[in-house]
Amino acid sequence: MLTTPRKIIQFGENGCHEVEDIIVCETTLTVYVNSKETATLVCSPRDQAYLAVGFLCAEGVLKKREDLRTVNLDAEQGAVYIETNPDLGLADKLVVKHCITTSAGRSGASVSTAGVTPAPPPPISSQLKVKAETVLKLAAELQQRSCLFQRTGGVHNAALAQGEDILIFQEDIGRHNTLDKIHGQCFLEEIPRDDKMIIFSGRVSSEILLKTARMRVPILISRSAPTDLALKLAEDLQITVLGFVRGKRLSIYAHQERIIL
Repeated sequence: MLTTPRKIIQFGENGCHEVEDIIVCETTLTVYVNSKETATLVCSPRDQAYLAVGFLCAEGVLKKREDLRTVNLDAEQGAVYIETNPDLGLADKLVVKHCITTSAGRSGASVSTAGVTPAPPPPISSQLKVKAETVLKLAAELQQRSCLFQRTGGVHNAALAQGEDILIFQEDIGRHNTLDKIHGQCFLEEIPRDDKMIIFSGRVSSEILLKTARMRVPILISRSAPTDLALKLAEDLQITVLGFVRGKRLSIYAHQERIIL
């Protein structure tokens, strides 16, 4: 259930009247790592196992596929239980910095191991190149697939693409969650990302840029604007950033060498 009906009052040029509207659903997902409560994520009720795994990847807890043993989702209870390889030694070292996340801004929750600051991701050396026309086509396709947004206006969207094809499409009330869901699916299904692109509906903040970097995706395409810190990170991490990709126009903000004009 991604949406629910609700009677509302609308006021406009034709007066005031009652109508039935479609509202997006919001839920919480508590993530347990090796039986320890680790974080609670505010999210949409879809692909929550991908979300939890992607969140832990983005926070540096999971680095390799062999780090993960099992993932069990209890959707009714709003919980996901993740078991990691005992060799990681996480049992007594996980530190939860914040528990409840927000859905709109910075995710609010972060997880680390005691005494260890996650290392920044290394620069991306991918030789991927893409035509500007392909970028515009992918942005248009993301918008066409965004049926839930068109019905409710209440979700963000992101996709993973290769060439002219969208391979993974995700939507969620939290813009950060859409990238974590993609990351989690790629991690679990061992999908390589160095020849892929992210297409994103929201603003490119530093957190969004870092999530892209930790996925090892070299090109980030957005319908919205980047921040200055995101662009500084993009220059350092060698990520191509395009913004305001709408209709027949786009703006290249960093590492334009990957875009064929």
